This record gives sequence, C-alpha cells and structure tokens, in this order.
Amino acid sequence: MSAGETPLTIVGNLTDDPELRFTPSGAAMVKFTVASTPRAYDKTSGQWRDGTSMFMRCTAWRALAEHVTETLHKGTRVVVTGRLRQFDWTTDNDEKRSMLALEVDDIGPSLLFATAQVQRVNRSSAPAASGDAWQVGGASPAAQQGSDAPPF
Repeated sequence: MSAGETPLTIVGNLTDDPELRFTPSGAAMVKFTVASTPRAYDKTSGQWRDGTSMFMRCTAWRALAEHVTETLHKGTRVVVTGRLRQFDWTTDNDEKRSMLALEVDDIGPSLLFATAQVQRVNRSSAPAASGDAWQVGGASPAAQQGSDAPPF
C-alpha cells in the first residue's frame, strides 16, 4: 500500500453471490457487495437496535477473485480489507457521478459464528514482474479496465 491510500476493514454479509468476470487480457475480476449493519444496545428499552446499513461495493482481482468465487456465497459473513477508492465518471447524459468502493487486498469468512476449512493453493515461486510475489498476471487492475467508468 502506498502513501495516501485509505485502508479499510469491514465486516458484514455478502448481499449476493460474487460475480466473476474476465478482462480482455484474461485477468479474473470479481465484484460483490458487503452489507454491514451496526448494532447498539439501547439502555432505555433494554434491547439491541440495528443502525443504518452500509453497502460497500468491492472488487478483487486475479487469483483472489477466483478464490472468492469458489469459496464465498450470498449471506456469508466476511471480513474484508482493502483500499478505499473514489471513482468519478460522466454519464451519457453528461451527469457527473462518483462512488466509493473497496479494492480488496484480502477477504475471508468471519469465524465468529461459523467454521471454515482452509485449503492452501500452490503459488509460483517466481515473483511477478511487478515485484509482488502474490500477484498473478501482469498489468494493474486500472490498466486492465480500459475505461474511465468504474469497474462496478
């Protein structure tokens, strides 16, 4: 992570099954939304109350995208870490739009109310051209998008 990036960790439930797609160069990309609803104890009523839900659109790339698709499904409670990004674009009607989204660095099922079995995958021993030993593939996600529109 470079200076000036906004790291974020969210815990919530997947609102739908992750959507796997491939860029023209063949890189895997998955999109999904995590809903996070805070709960607070109301001392007056003696009950728990749900707050306002937040829906965070997320994108993961390459091997991580494929692992998300194979492992996680609608309703799964997850812990997601990544970098907060703002996407700006103009619609066909010349309306300026923007949205915040999470570019995922890591994700896993929450073990607070569930169990999981971990299966390690074999990784290439040679680092990728970018110097990132965990990266599979070549170009960065931004270079692979090929558009000013957000990847969401």
